Amino acid sequence: MALPSSIDDRESPPLPSSAYVALENGACASTDLTRGPWHPDHQHGGPPIALVARSIERAAAALELTHIARLTANLLRPVPIAELAVEVQTEYAGRNVAHFSARLHSGGKEVARCTAVAQRDAALDMPAGLPGHPLPQAPRSVEQSPAARFPFSTKVTGYQDLIESRIAEGVFFRGPSAIWFRMRYPLVAGEEPSALQRVAVAADSGNGISAVLDFRRYIFVNSDLTINLLRKAEGEWICIDARTLLGPNGGGLAEARIFDSLGLIGRSTQSLAIRLRE
Repeated sequence: MALPSSIDDRESPPLPSSAYVALENGACASTDLTRGPWHPDHQHGGPPIALVARSIERAAAALELTHIARLTANLLRPVPIAELAVEVQTEYAGRNVAHFSARLHSGGKEVARCTAVAQRDAALDMPAGLPGHPLPQAPRSVEQSPAARFPFSTKVTGYQDLIESRIAEGVFFRGPSAIWFRMRYPLVAGEEPSALQRVAVAADSGNGISAVLDFRRYIFVNSDLTINLLRKAEGEWICIDARTLLGPNGGGLAEARIFDSLGLIGRSTQSLAIRLRE
């Protein structure tokens, strides 16, 4: 859910030190760093999806399953900048694979529903010379990519302040592009973001960074996000190499390759609902 903000520029208070603050009741309080571009009271999709991923990772780790191979988030309604609670259920757990579901609640309403597949990590030597290997690299390294601020409002605290970005290829919001993301602040106060959390925060921006429609005339919100990972991300920087594809009847798809500094780690997809602005 990444588009230039329509929020009027105005003076903002000092930046929070994290996207969320854990509460004694097990929920998390949202800060202004989660604010998205669509509405001043609603979150960008990346942080709350990452917050759910945090709970799923903990449930999987209790079973000694440390690789989340797939995470799918269904965004049922806008996520408010408010207190959020996550409920995780183990649907099936085997020796090497487990399936989880999770619900994100705020103000007594379910705002998102997620599923995930967790796997047991095991070192395994792969044969040399496999087709398609070695895996591809990002279009440009972090060091070769120029820094560029996300083109949201500069005076209203939000997602653009949570992340640092660099352009590996293309231009923001003008078709296919590859953008490096790094979290400037923790997802939850006092915690180091996990590899999966870093990926989730970045991946939900795929439809925005690769936009092909004029945001002043069109709305193209994603109502879901699926991330498939072949391994854990290494390091702080995540590259989303995205493109948007449009159908003739108001549907669309944003798809992306996901990289870290070592190469390809997975892919993501988002279903788009496209409408003319009123």
